[in-house]
Amino acid sequence: MIEAVRNIAPQQAAEPLYREAPNNIEAEQALLGAILVNNDAYYRVSDFLKPDHLYEPLHRKIFEVASEIIRMGKTANPVTIKTFLPADQRVGDLTVAQYLARLASEAVTIINAEDYGRAIYDLALRRALIQIGEDVVNIAYDAPLDMPPQTQIEDTERRLFALAENGRNDGGFQSFSDAVAQAVDMAGAAFERDGNLSGISTGISSLDSKMGGLQRSDLIVLAGRPGMGKTSLATNIAWNIAAAYEPEVMPDGSLKAKNGGVVGFYSLEMSAEQLATRIMSEQTEVSSSKIRRGDITEHEFEKLVGFSQTMQKVPLFIDQTGGISIAQLAARARRLKRQRGLDFLVVDYIQLMTGSGKSGENRVQEITQITTGLKSLGKELAVPIVALSQLSRQVESREDKRPQLSDLRESGSIEQDADVVLFVFREEYYVKNLEPRDLADPKYPEWEAHMEKVKGTADVIIAKQRHGPTGTVKLAFQSEFTRFADLADPTFIQYEEP
Repeated sequence: MIEAVRNIAPQQAAEPLYREAPNNIEAEQALLGAILVNNDAYYRVSDFLKPDHLYEPLHRKIFEVASEIIRMGKTANPVTIKTFLPADQRVGDLTVAQYLARLASEAVTIINAEDYGRAIYDLALRRALIQIGEDVVNIAYDAPLDMPPQTQIEDTERRLFALAENGRNDGGFQSFSDAVAQAVDMAGAAFERDGNLSGISTGISSLDSKMGGLQRSDLIVLAGRPGMGKTSLATNIAWNIAAAYEPEVMPDGSLKAKNGGVVGFYSLEMSAEQLATRIMSEQTEVSSSKIRRGDITEHEFEKLVGFSQTMQKVPLFIDQTGGISIAQLAARARRLKRQRGLDFLVVDYIQLMTGSGKSGENRVQEITQITTGLKSLGKELAVPIVALSQLSRQVESREDKRPQLSDLRESGSIEQDADVVLFVFREEYYVKNLEPRDLADPKYPEWEAHMEKVKGTADVIIAKQRHGPTGTVKLAFQSEFTRFADLADPTFIQYEEP
């Protein structure tokens, strides 16, 4: 065995031990020369190119100094720049001053500046990819105690996604005419979209009319006490959006949702099977309790089988991992966005998540970390996120059981970070528990009349909305199928000015 290793050693020694990182010194020289000759060249690359993107350290310094001088409204040329560079540094046989003069004399035209800038930027991205790969290998070998493999995977996915998003070279200032054109395009898209909404339709028209649909990047907190139906409402909306998905092919070949969208559903409380059973019950009008018991007729079974075939084509993806951290959730959402697309995200529910900090961290601080993370994720992915939340028990001690913002459990950050706060309230749930035991009780007719009035209805209270009015929307609720729907009488919609 030792002899075999000795025989291989000379071949290994002949192989190069060093690979130079991707770079193009000539492109950097050409770009810097163009900037030194005509400072307008800088503005062609300043939106996306930073000093760190250049490979040669001296070039980074030249670009940094030139950038500062130009932003100050002064002229950057070999004479004005050399004062801020080390005089004793040499580039081969040239001094720095001579090197600057050489760059200017061999400059390309300003027309080519952006092309050279993008070539330099692309090479910087490749070097960043190499750095991430090296870090993955080195950390995996070292195996630090405070970073288990799963954490390393999540961190790597975050860095890769950030690199991919930053690599788009978009952003920066745009002319007002461009902004107006985009606004008109958005209005045109809303005109063509079902319901004429600027956001994604929830499938419940009375709720859409109040909110204008679910807006991109918004964090929508949906809260309620147990038994109010918050999970049912979230499930209804998720299915409506996924079932209405209508893709549109963009000029670059990618798909964009014209109606509906691709939905990701984090079910931290229920299993995927339980969630699927709920959706089947909602859509087929076969009681979920009957489905679980197998107490169904042949006709109902045929309905379930037929609907299951429909479900397979709907872009609704479920993650049933319990106790997921905000870092894990974000990593998986990014992955879904890149692999399948993502237009809407549901998290059921906030209090079952964990933060990314230490286990001994204060729970209120942990909730703050979670809600801040969800808000950032919504902006990063440009999708609306509906996050379900519990309410504190103080609601039960009040005579008026209608929830308020102060009832949000571990409140503070939830109320602050949310763009929209919705409360689900079913008065029927509380009235039912007040039924007099004796039918002869004089209060029984009064209870019966009250019960008849609230039976089969639910209030969705819009307690906070950054972009619109607050108020209450009354919906029909079929408890047997856990389904929300519009009431036949539209006058039940109540409005309040913000």
